[in-house]
Amino acid sequence: MRFSHRTLGQRVVLEAGGAADHIRAELDRLGARAVMVIAGERQDELAGALADRTALRWTEIAQHVPVALATSATGAAADAGVDVVVAVGGGSAIGLAKAIALGHAVRIVAVPTTYAGSEATNVWGLTDADGKRTGSDDRVLPETVVYDPELVAGMSPELAASSGLNAVAHCVDAFWGPRTDPIDVALAEEGLRALNDGLRAPNAERTQFGCYLAAVAFASAGSGLHHWICHVLGGRFDLPHAATHAVLLPYVVAYNAVAAPDAASRIADAFGSVDALHGVRSLAAALDAPRALRDIGLREEDLPVAVEAVLAALPPGNPRPVDEAALTRLLRAAWAGTDPARLAAGWPVGGWVPEEEGGLPGE
Repeated sequence: MRFSHRTLGQRVVLEAGGAADHIRAELDRLGARAVMVIAGERQDELAGALADRTALRWTEIAQHVPVALATSATGAAADAGVDVVVAVGGGSAIGLAKAIALGHAVRIVAVPTTYAGSEATNVWGLTDADGKRTGSDDRVLPETVVYDPELVAGMSPELAASSGLNAVAHCVDAFWGPRTDPIDVALAEEGLRALNDGLRAPNAERTQFGCYLAAVAFASAGSGLHHWICHVLGGRFDLPHAATHAVLLPYVVAYNAVAAPDAASRIADAFGSVDALHGVRSLAAALDAPRALRDIGLREEDLPVAVEAVLAALPPGNPRPVDEAALTRLLRAAWAGTDPARLAAGWPVGGWVPEEEGGLPGE
């Protein structure tokens, strides 16, 4: 065994019903002087409990973090002399806090209300007219993560399903990300077990635990094929982030699993399933997750542009080579909701099988 691994340092607290007290304790520990609280209207109760510690309250939040919004929020934080940002919400709220940290020196206390996982990574993302840009920077890594299972109770079943599968995707990509190592794989395996158990039960504590393990593994391993496709589609076509992950995950697993048998076996074992694809699809079915990109806003005429944009952003080291023909078939199948098991049969190791040579008929 030979590898190099870097672990990101954070303080992590989990307690049902303890969010406000733990946030206050963290603000004291950090010696916070001017606190900015980022939270949507749905989190008014928690934000209100912090009113006496709040120098700036921010409610404008948007998915994929538009550059204009990030610029506005960063300017407001600088004007108020903010030194600590408390971000209460999903990936969009925490992503905005990260964007502020890129332009103004602040420390972040992340309080997740979904299973997005952004709280445990040093990955940031910003979107403008040219699409979504992502990167890694330790300045954006939250100092503290406060998990409170009661805060995720307000998620709709649809959001819980998509957000949970987003966390599952963090685990899956960690098996074949560009920097993956045995520690990432161990975290991803246990994360998958926890997520599978927690999402099915449902058990928010178990799911949040799995969500954290998934995000830590993903932060170390780096973005794989699945995440690059989702980032491109989300940023370019403004698709809902979590739902895009939920739709695409079975198709990427179908494509990669045949070329990564050890990873596929570990994924299957974590799910307690006969194979990796069956495990992913079984959980998605149990959660009644979305199944087609056309159902979440992608138009068929957008597919050629999407293929071109994804090909320009592919990560290194994917288990299977990805060319235009294979990516076109993958995205068209995901757009139509084609059974990914049929696609797996048409993607043998070693190359693409054209339709006239025995591949699948066109959808």
